[in-house]
Amino acid sequence: MDDHPGIVFKDGPAGRRAALALGPDVWEIVTVARGIDKRGTKAVAAIGEAMNLAAWQVNVALDYYGSYPEEIDEEIAAREAAARTAEAAWTTRQQLLA
Repeated sequence: MDDHPGIVFKDGPAGRRAALALGPDVWEIVTVARGIDKRGTKAVAAIGEAMNLAAWQVNVALDYYGSYPEEIDEEIAAREAAARTAEAAWTTRQQLLA
C-alpha cells in the first residue's frame, strides 16, 4: 500500500482483492477501461464518468494495474468464469421450464 497510496485490500468470498479506498475494486476499473474506445486523458475521463470517479482515482487504479497486471487479470478471468457458469446454470434451468 505504501507504493500505491489510495489502494486498499478487501477480503471477501473470492479472497483478497485490491480496491480504491472508498471505491470499486481495481479489476472493475480495468474491465471498464478495456471497454472504453478512447485513449490517454480522454480514456481516463470516460472511465471516471462511467464509474463516477475522479480522474486521480482512475489513475491510482490504473497505476496499480500497471504494477500488478497478472493479479488483476486473474481476478477478471475468475469473475468472467463465474459469470459464464451462472449463465449456463440459468440457461439450463430455463430450458427445463420451457
